[in-house]
Amino acid sequence: MSIRPVRHQSTATPHLEGAGVHLKRAFGFDDPSLTDPFLLFDDFRNSQPENYIKGFPWHPHRGIETITYVLAGTVEHGDSLRNTGTLGAGDVQWMTAGSGIMHQEMPKGDFAGKMHGFQLWANLPSSLKMTAPRYQDVTAADIPVEIDDDGTAARIICGEFWGKRGPVDGIAAEPSYVDISVPPGKKKTFKVDAYRSAFAYIFAGSGSFRDASKPFGVLVEKEVEGEEIQIRDMSGDRTLVVFDTGDEITVQAGDEGIRFLLVSGKPIKEPVAWHGPIVMNNRAELIQAVTELQNGTFIKPAH
Repeated sequence: MSIRPVRHQSTATPHLEGAGVHLKRAFGFDDPSLTDPFLLFDDFRNSQPENYIKGFPWHPHRGIETITYVLAGTVEHGDSLRNTGTLGAGDVQWMTAGSGIMHQEMPKGDFAGKMHGFQLWANLPSSLKMTAPRYQDVTAADIPVEIDDDGTAARIICGEFWGKRGPVDGIAAEPSYVDISVPPGKKKTFKVDAYRSAFAYIFAGSGSFRDASKPFGVLVEKEVEGEEIQIRDMSGDRTLVVFDTGDEITVQAGDEGIRFLLVSGKPIKEPVAWHGPIVMNNRAELIQAVTELQNGTFIKPAH
Protein backbone atom coordinates (compact mmCIF):
# COMPACT_ATOMS: atom_id res chain seq x y z
CA MET A 1 0.00 0.00 0.00
CA SER A 2 1.27 3.46 -0.86
CA ILE A 3 -0.18 6.77 0.27
CA ARG A 4 -0.62 9.28 -2.53
CA PRO A 5 1.41 12.45 -1.99
CA VAL A 6 -0.09 15.82 -2.90
CA ARG A 7 0.83 16.84 -6.43
CA HIS A 8 -0.94 20.20 -6.53
CA GLN A 9 -2.99 22.37 -4.19
CA SER A 10 -4.90 25.60 -4.80
CA THR A 11 -7.96 27.53 -3.73
CA ALA A 12 -10.96 28.02 -6.00
CA THR A 13 -11.04 31.41 -7.74
CA PRO A 14 -14.01 33.74 -8.44
CA HIS A 15 -15.64 33.54 -11.86
CA LEU A 16 -18.73 34.98 -13.52
CA GLU A 17 -20.60 32.54 -15.77
CA GLY A 18 -23.93 32.19 -17.55
CA ALA A 19 -26.10 35.30 -17.28
CA GLY A 20 -24.19 36.57 -14.25
CA VAL A 21 -23.77 33.68 -11.82
CA HIS A 22 -21.05 34.27 -9.23
CA LEU A 23 -19.16 31.05 -8.58
CA LYS A 24 -15.77 29.68 -7.55
CA ARG A 25 -13.77 27.56 -10.01
CA ALA A 26 -11.40 24.94 -8.64
CA PHE A 27 -10.01 24.12 -12.09
CA GLY A 28 -10.87 24.55 -15.75
CA PHE A 29 -9.51 26.02 -18.98
CA ASP A 30 -5.96 25.40 -17.78
CA ASP A 31 -3.72 22.37 -18.27
CA PRO A 32 -6.20 19.48 -18.71
CA SER A 33 -3.51 16.86 -18.12
CA LEU A 34 -3.37 17.76 -14.40
CA THR A 35 -6.85 16.35 -13.73
CA ASP A 36 -7.42 14.15 -16.83
CA PRO A 37 -10.16 12.94 -17.51
CA PHE A 38 -11.79 15.84 -15.65
CA LEU A 39 -11.86 19.23 -17.35
CA LEU A 40 -13.60 21.66 -15.02
CA PHE A 41 -15.01 21.88 -11.51
CA ASP A 42 -17.23 24.74 -10.32
CA ASP A 43 -18.59 25.48 -6.84
CA PHE A 44 -21.72 27.63 -7.13
CA ARG A 45 -22.43 28.73 -3.56
CA ASN A 46 -24.25 31.93 -2.70
CA SER A 47 -26.82 33.31 -0.30
CA GLN A 48 -27.67 36.40 -2.36
CA PRO A 49 -30.23 35.55 -5.10
CA GLU A 50 -29.14 38.45 -7.31
CA ASN A 51 -25.79 36.68 -7.70
CA TYR A 52 -27.26 33.51 -9.22
CA ILE A 53 -30.95 33.90 -10.12
CA LYS A 54 -30.37 34.68 -13.84
CA GLY A 55 -28.74 31.28 -14.13
CA PHE A 56 -27.35 29.60 -17.20
CA PRO A 57 -29.76 30.21 -20.11
CA TRP A 58 -29.77 28.05 -23.25
CA HIS A 59 -26.25 27.10 -24.35
CA PRO A 60 -24.60 24.23 -26.26
CA HIS A 61 -22.32 21.39 -25.20
CA ARG A 62 -20.45 18.81 -27.24
CA GLY A 63 -17.78 16.22 -26.46
CA ILE A 64 -18.18 16.07 -22.66
CA GLU A 65 -20.26 14.72 -19.80
CA THR A 66 -21.40 16.79 -16.81
CA ILE A 67 -22.29 15.79 -13.25
CA THR A 68 -24.26 18.36 -11.24
CA TYR A 69 -24.64 17.83 -7.48
CA VAL A 70 -26.97 20.12 -5.50
CA LEU A 71 -26.56 20.66 -1.75
CA ALA A 72 -29.00 23.55 -1.14
CA GLY A 73 -31.69 25.21 -3.21
CA THR A 74 -32.87 23.84 -6.56
CA VAL A 75 -31.76 23.80 -10.21
CA GLU A 76 -34.40 23.68 -12.96
CA HIS A 77 -33.19 21.96 -16.12
CA GLY A 78 -34.39 21.77 -19.70
CA ASP A 79 -32.69 20.49 -22.85
CA SER A 80 -33.05 19.85 -26.57
CA LEU A 81 -34.01 16.22 -25.86
CA ARG A 82 -37.18 17.66 -24.29
CA ASN A 83 -36.07 16.59 -20.83
CA THR A 84 -37.15 18.83 -17.99
CA GLY A 85 -36.68 18.47 -14.27
CA THR A 86 -35.79 20.08 -10.97
CA LEU A 87 -32.83 19.05 -8.85
CA GLY A 88 -33.30 19.52 -5.11
CA ALA A 89 -30.93 19.26 -2.16
CA GLY A 90 -28.91 16.05 -2.41
CA ASP A 91 -29.96 15.31 -5.99
CA VAL A 92 -27.60 14.63 -8.89
CA GLN A 93 -27.91 15.14 -12.65
CA TRP A 94 -25.75 13.33 -15.16
CA MET A 95 -25.72 14.54 -18.77
CA THR A 96 -23.79 13.16 -21.72
CA ALA A 97 -23.55 15.95 -24.29
CA GLY A 98 -21.96 13.67 -26.89
CA SER A 99 -22.63 14.87 -30.44
CA GLY A 100 -24.39 17.96 -29.18
CA ILE A 101 -27.08 19.20 -26.84
CA MET A 102 -28.65 22.55 -25.99
CA HIS A 103 -29.73 23.04 -22.41
CA GLN A 104 -30.36 25.54 -19.64
CA GLU A 105 -29.86 25.40 -15.87
CA MET A 106 -31.71 27.87 -13.67
CA PRO A 107 -30.81 27.89 -9.95
CA LYS A 108 -33.18 28.97 -7.20
CA GLY A 109 -32.37 29.36 -3.53
CA ASP A 110 -33.93 27.63 -0.56
CA PHE A 111 -36.30 29.35 1.91
CA ALA A 112 -33.35 31.42 3.18
CA GLY A 113 -32.13 32.31 -0.33
CA LYS A 114 -29.16 29.94 -0.16
CA MET A 115 -27.94 28.14 -3.26
CA HIS A 116 -25.11 25.60 -3.26
CA GLY A 117 -24.02 23.00 -5.76
CA PHE A 118 -21.14 21.64 -7.80
CA GLN A 119 -20.66 20.91 -11.48
CA LEU A 120 -17.95 18.60 -12.80
CA TRP A 121 -17.07 18.20 -16.49
CA ALA A 122 -15.64 14.86 -17.61
CA ASN A 123 -14.03 14.52 -21.03
CA LEU A 124 -15.19 11.99 -23.62
CA PRO A 125 -12.63 9.97 -25.60
CA SER A 126 -12.48 10.55 -29.36
CA SER A 127 -14.43 7.34 -29.98
CA LEU A 128 -17.41 8.73 -28.01
CA LYS A 129 -17.28 12.45 -28.85
CA MET A 130 -20.19 12.07 -31.25
CA THR A 131 -22.22 9.56 -29.25
CA ALA A 132 -25.95 10.20 -28.80
CA PRO A 133 -26.77 12.64 -25.97
CA ARG A 134 -28.20 11.19 -22.75
CA TYR A 135 -29.57 12.54 -19.51
CA GLN A 136 -30.43 11.19 -16.07
CA ASP A 137 -31.67 12.65 -12.78
CA VAL A 138 -30.88 10.80 -9.53
CA THR A 139 -32.75 11.73 -6.35
CA ALA A 140 -31.08 12.05 -2.96
CA ALA A 141 -33.05 9.05 -1.70
CA ASP A 142 -31.38 6.82 -4.29
CA ILE A 143 -27.83 7.74 -3.25
CA PRO A 144 -26.43 5.28 -0.68
CA VAL A 145 -24.90 6.63 2.53
CA GLU A 146 -22.42 4.50 4.47
CA ILE A 147 -21.37 5.41 8.04
CA ASP A 148 -18.24 3.89 9.57
CA ASP A 149 -17.86 3.00 13.25
CA ASP A 150 -15.99 6.25 13.96
CA GLY A 151 -18.77 8.39 12.45
CA THR A 152 -17.16 8.97 9.05
CA ALA A 153 -19.96 9.24 6.47
CA ALA A 154 -19.78 8.70 2.72
CA ARG A 155 -22.48 9.53 0.13
CA ILE A 156 -21.60 7.38 -2.86
CA ILE A 157 -22.77 9.22 -5.96
CA CYS A 158 -20.81 7.34 -8.58
CA GLY A 159 -18.50 4.32 -8.65
CA GLU A 160 -17.78 1.78 -5.93
CA PHE A 161 -16.78 2.74 -2.39
CA TRP A 162 -16.83 0.74 0.84
CA GLY A 163 -18.56 -2.12 -0.96
CA LYS A 164 -21.44 0.02 -2.24
CA ARG A 165 -22.03 1.33 -5.78
CA GLY A 166 -23.45 4.75 -6.56
CA PRO A 167 -26.51 5.09 -8.81
CA VAL A 168 -24.89 7.30 -11.48
CA ASP A 169 -23.56 4.94 -14.14
CA GLY A 170 -22.49 4.76 -17.77
CA ILE A 171 -19.95 7.60 -17.70
CA ALA A 172 -17.00 7.06 -20.02
CA ALA A 173 -14.40 8.13 -17.44
CA GLU A 174 -15.74 5.47 -15.03
CA PRO A 175 -15.43 7.93 -12.15
CA SER A 176 -15.73 7.47 -8.44
CA TYR A 177 -17.48 10.49 -6.88
CA VAL A 178 -18.00 10.41 -3.10
CA ASP A 179 -19.09 13.08 -0.61
CA ILE A 180 -17.15 12.33 2.60
CA SER A 181 -17.51 13.76 6.12
CA VAL A 182 -14.87 12.93 8.74
CA PRO A 183 -15.62 13.79 12.42
CA PRO A 184 -13.44 16.21 14.42
CA GLY A 185 -9.96 14.97 15.22
CA LYS A 186 -10.24 11.73 13.29
CA LYS A 187 -7.55 10.45 10.93
CA LYS A 188 -8.86 8.43 8.03
CA THR A 189 -7.37 6.53 5.09
CA PHE A 190 -9.32 5.79 1.90
CA LYS A 191 -8.43 3.47 -0.95
CA VAL A 192 -8.15 4.93 -4.46
CA ASP A 193 -7.52 2.93 -7.63
CA ALA A 194 -3.79 3.28 -8.36
CA TYR A 195 -4.41 3.67 -12.10
CA ARG A 196 -6.80 6.60 -11.82
CA SER A 197 -6.36 10.34 -11.48
CA ALA A 198 -7.71 11.59 -8.16
CA PHE A 199 -8.52 14.89 -6.47
CA ALA A 200 -10.30 16.12 -3.36
CA TYR A 201 -12.32 19.31 -3.07
CA ILE A 202 -12.75 20.52 0.51
CA PHE A 203 -15.87 22.60 1.11
CA ALA A 204 -16.53 22.54 4.85
CA GLY A 205 -14.64 22.22 8.12
CA SER A 206 -10.91 21.96 8.52
CA GLY A 207 -8.18 19.39 8.18
CA SER A 208 -5.11 18.34 6.28
CA PHE A 209 -4.14 15.73 3.73
CA ARG A 210 -0.75 14.20 4.17
CA ASP A 211 1.63 11.90 2.39
CA ALA A 212 3.80 9.38 4.18
CA SER A 213 5.96 12.00 5.88
CA LYS A 214 4.61 15.52 5.93
CA PRO A 215 1.33 17.30 6.65
CA PHE A 216 -0.34 19.32 3.95
CA GLY A 217 -1.94 22.70 4.27
CA VAL A 218 -2.96 25.31 1.75
CA LEU A 219 -0.45 28.12 1.27
CA VAL A 220 -2.36 31.41 1.53
CA GLU A 221 -1.59 35.07 2.08
CA LYS A 222 -2.44 36.63 5.43
CA GLU A 223 -1.94 40.15 6.70
CA VAL A 224 0.00 40.28 9.98
CA GLU A 225 0.84 43.68 11.49
CA GLY A 226 0.33 45.33 8.12
CA GLU A 227 2.51 42.90 6.15
CA GLU A 228 1.39 40.18 3.71
CA ILE A 229 2.95 36.84 4.64
CA GLN A 230 2.34 33.27 3.50
CA ILE A 231 1.35 30.67 6.06
CA ARG A 232 -0.08 27.17 6.06
CA ASP A 233 -3.83 27.57 6.40
CA MET A 234 -5.50 24.32 7.48
CA SER A 235 -9.08 25.62 7.06
CA GLY A 236 -9.37 23.94 3.68
CA ASP A 237 -12.65 25.55 2.58
CA ARG A 238 -12.87 25.71 -1.25
CA THR A 239 -9.52 23.95 -1.53
CA LEU A 240 -8.51 21.69 -4.41
CA VAL A 241 -6.04 18.90 -3.68
CA VAL A 242 -4.73 16.89 -6.65
CA PHE A 243 -2.99 13.67 -5.70
CA ASP A 244 -0.01 11.94 -7.26
CA THR A 245 0.22 8.17 -7.77
CA GLY A 246 -0.56 5.61 -5.09
CA ASP A 247 -3.50 3.56 -3.87
CA GLU A 248 -4.52 5.39 -0.66
CA ILE A 249 -5.14 8.93 0.54
CA THR A 250 -5.07 10.01 4.19
CA VAL A 251 -6.83 12.94 5.81
CA GLN A 252 -6.57 14.33 9.35
CA ALA A 253 -9.76 16.16 10.36
CA GLY A 254 -9.47 19.36 12.34
CA ASP A 255 -11.47 20.61 15.33
CA GLU A 256 -14.62 21.12 13.22
CA GLY A 257 -14.33 17.92 11.23
CA ILE A 258 -13.93 18.06 7.45
CA ARG A 259 -16.21 17.51 4.46
CA PHE A 260 -14.88 17.01 0.96
CA LEU A 261 -15.58 15.42 -2.40
CA LEU A 262 -13.21 12.60 -3.36
CA VAL A 263 -13.21 12.13 -7.13
CA SER A 264 -11.18 9.78 -9.31
CA GLY A 265 -11.36 8.67 -12.94
CA LYS A 266 -9.59 6.83 -15.73
CA PRO A 267 -7.26 9.18 -17.69
CA ILE A 268 -8.05 9.50 -21.41
CA LYS A 269 -4.62 10.81 -22.48
CA GLU A 270 -5.79 12.39 -25.75
CA PRO A 271 -5.32 15.87 -27.23
CA VAL A 272 -7.83 18.45 -25.99
CA ALA A 273 -9.17 21.26 -28.20
CA TRP A 274 -11.42 23.50 -26.14
CA HIS A 275 -13.80 26.32 -27.02
CA GLY A 276 -16.10 27.22 -24.13
CA PRO A 277 -18.65 24.42 -23.68
CA ILE A 278 -17.35 22.46 -26.68
CA VAL A 279 -14.43 20.07 -26.15
CA MET A 280 -13.01 18.10 -29.07
CA ASN A 281 -9.61 16.65 -30.06
CA ASN A 282 -8.45 19.18 -32.66
CA ARG A 283 -9.09 22.61 -34.09
CA ALA A 284 -10.82 21.29 -37.21
CA GLU A 285 -13.46 19.59 -35.05
CA LEU A 286 -14.01 22.82 -33.11
CA ILE A 287 -14.47 24.78 -36.33
CA GLN A 288 -16.94 22.18 -37.54
CA ALA A 289 -18.93 22.44 -34.30
CA VAL A 290 -19.09 26.25 -34.44
CA THR A 291 -20.10 26.11 -38.11
CA GLU A 292 -22.90 23.69 -37.26
CA LEU A 293 -24.08 25.96 -34.46
CA GLN A 294 -24.28 28.82 -36.96
CA ASN A 295 -26.09 26.89 -39.71
CA GLY A 296 -28.52 25.03 -37.44
CA THR A 297 -27.13 21.49 -37.81
CA PHE A 298 -25.47 21.21 -34.38
CA ILE A 299 -28.22 19.00 -32.90
CA LYS A 300 -28.16 15.61 -34.61
CA PRO A 301 -31.37 13.67 -35.34
CA ALA A 302 -32.08 10.72 -33.05
CA HIS A 303 -31.46 7.32 -34.61
